[in-house]
Amino acid sequence: MPARHVSRVRALYRRILLLHRVLPPDLKALGDQYVKDEFRRHKTVRSDEAQRFLQEWEVYAAVLWQQANENKQNSTEKACFGTSLPEEKLNDFRDEQIGQLQELMQEATKPNRQFSITESKKPKF
Repeated sequence: MPARHVSRVRALYRRILLLHRVLPPDLKALGDQYVKDEFRRHKTVRSDEAQRFLQEWEVYAAVLWQQANENKQNSTEKACFGTSLPEEKLNDFRDEQIGQLQELMQEATKPNRQFSITESKKPKF
């Protein structure tokens, strides 16, 4: 794998994890884990699939960056992240991808998350 490609993948991976810092803690944890799993899963794919994978994640990063900036400007409103998935894109998904998407949606919309994340506070002396 060319060094330029590896560098591009690592930079995108880091950028996404940095962007996740603006998400609420439970979504950040879910998003971070999903990104890590997906990037690991796609380490050994063919070149054409790798290109499409990177393009989709670059679009995700651009949308998240835009939403983070919009949420920062509209600080009085509740933060809103995400976007609708057009049916055309869903039609391109394999059955495995549809299953992953459904699992992700169920986890993201659970009223009682399977994990609880709290901000750590320094003890007062």
